[in-house]
Amino acid sequence: MLTKIDHLGIAVSSIEQSLPYYEKVLGLKCEKIETVGSQQVKTAFITIGEVHIELLEPTSPESTIAKFIEKNGGRGGLHHVAYYTDDLEGQLKQAADNGATLLNEKPFDGANNKRVAFLHPKSTGGVLTEFCTDKK
Repeated sequence: MLTKIDHLGIAVSSIEQSLPYYEKVLGLKCEKIETVGSQQVKTAFITIGEVHIELLEPTSPESTIAKFIEKNGGRGGLHHVAYYTDDLEGQLKQAADNGATLLNEKPFDGANNKRVAFLHPKSTGGVLTEFCTDKK
């Protein structure tokens, strides 16, 4: 069962250039920056209430984030919505059984100490959907 929106993934060309907007204009605070080598991305996490904003900067021109930015005319933007679940495998099965196309049949290690898996946006109304849970 989904319990909350965990984070909103926002693609950016540069975390360094994007952070002043979140920290100075909005008055939020970046809590951590990390690189996820397997996804060719650097992430920055900003908390607002119970939800995180995850800034995603590509570390390779071949990364999905770099391709997303290129497809968006060189601009970033909302990349995905991540929902938290206590049963990641069960959530994937429910989604697949009800017609969603899985981008990942098996969860993998993501940023912020999470296990993650994605649904294809062609089967989710155009929104890339992530399911995530804490690593155990």
